[in-house]
Amino acid sequence: MDTIRNYFKFSENHTDFGTEVQAGITTFLAMSYIMFVNPAILSQAGMPAQGVFLATIFAAAISTLFIGLFANVPYALAPGMGLNAFFTYTVVFALGFTWQEALSMVFICGILNVLITITKVRKLLIVSIPSFLQHAISAGIGIFIGYIGLKNAGLLQFTSGAGNIISVNNGDPMADTITGGVHTVVTDGGIVPELVNFTQPGALIAVVGIIVTIILMLRKSKGAILIGIAVTTLLAFITGIVDLGQVSFANNSLSSAFTDLGKIFGVIFTSAGIPSLFGDITRLPIVLMTIFAFSLSDVFDTIGTFIGTGLRSGIFSKADQLALESGSGFTSKMDKALFGDSVGTIFGAILGTSNTTTFVESSAGIGAGGRTGFTSVITALCFVLSAFLSPIISLIPAQATAPALIIVGILMVSSLSDIDWSNFEDAVPAFFASVFMGLTYSISNGIAAGFILYGIIKTAKGQAKEVHPIIWVSIVLFIINFIVLAII
Repeated sequence: MDTIRNYFKFSENHTDFGTEVQAGITTFLAMSYIMFVNPAILSQAGMPAQGVFLATIFAAAISTLFIGLFANVPYALAPGMGLNAFFTYTVVFALGFTWQEALSMVFICGILNVLITITKVRKLLIVSIPSFLQHAISAGIGIFIGYIGLKNAGLLQFTSGAGNIISVNNGDPMADTITGGVHTVVTDGGIVPELVNFTQPGALIAVVGIIVTIILMLRKSKGAILIGIAVTTLLAFITGIVDLGQVSFANNSLSSAFTDLGKIFGVIFTSAGIPSLFGDITRLPIVLMTIFAFSLSDVFDTIGTFIGTGLRSGIFSKADQLALESGSGFTSKMDKALFGDSVGTIFGAILGTSNTTTFVESSAGIGAGGRTGFTSVITALCFVLSAFLSPIISLIPAQATAPALIIVGILMVSSLSDIDWSNFEDAVPAFFASVFMGLTYSISNGIAAGFILYGIIKTAKGQAKEVHPIIWVSIVLFIINFIVLAII
């Protein structure tokens, strides 16, 4: 026990063994949905679902364990939402690449991210972001997390008229027949979000969970967030929202899952992978643009998460920031965390899944008191155990983890108070960096909007030279990325 305390520096980080364990479990519960959602999305690209299930678990466990032991920070990694959708619906469906070739792009993206981390491009980017934009990013992460929580709680519903539907399953929405069921529906801005009428038991259970968690937080109860998750889950069992009769270890065949994992593990190194990706020279421009799109989104999602959750909570101290600016090699926790995140994508691609990235849901564990890498170790252990306990894990409803995300969102939005809203020059990019992040359901899109408007405002005032060159490069890359996405 003393070895663990000393290695992870519990006393220096003002934490203890019990708090770290609770935080690790809380983080796992908040992001455990990825084990089931990721296979559902990637299997549509032709990948074996059970194999992707294990690849998701192992990629999350290995990457999370690595960042916890190497960087001593309480973050968890797993195949990222949004990036897996881009993998299936854009790269495979729209562009016509095979899933083996798409995995090869993810692997190359990981190598690229490692290179820009080693060459300090990532750390220079973090240092170059003005303080008011850092506060806006932190608040935006809070809005984003809170919005995820509201959606998971089932408190929102969305209405779209037929004329607002752009596509169904990436095809013509007016087609007479839709074979294989509806997988995706894309609508325009005519979709209207509204509050549910609270006739759904799940929404009512979530409201009770939110109130219980708030009361526990006000009373400063130790483990308030984890207790809130447990209470909400118990209510879901009692009210029949979750059917305990669904638990079936017989249907959880690890042997067949490992057989399917063998079909995707290391496939990027076979003839169907990297050699096939570069076999047709005429596809090289689109291959490079797609890798670029993967990388840009991955990098800024991670930077946004670290800035948004790490600086305000004290996980990354002033000393870490100074070391980030002036140190060489991996001298700060931020350096090590960025490297750990980059390596995660490489692990994931080899195992057989889309980009592995730092999960914003790590903030749930941070909110529960997690301050060291031992939180990540516990989360990684939970992922490993989940391979055997997936029937039980799948019974924890989204409504149970929703209160945790909402509470953390509330705590993080306080960063808005550090922005001078009376200064219109700062207020415009800060508004878009924060609010746009939640409304577009993307950390990188929020950062892009904030950066671009920051550059426009400074240029309009004749102060373009005050903008750090790294920010200008990022602005150009964001614009190129939007053009690429429009083309592909």
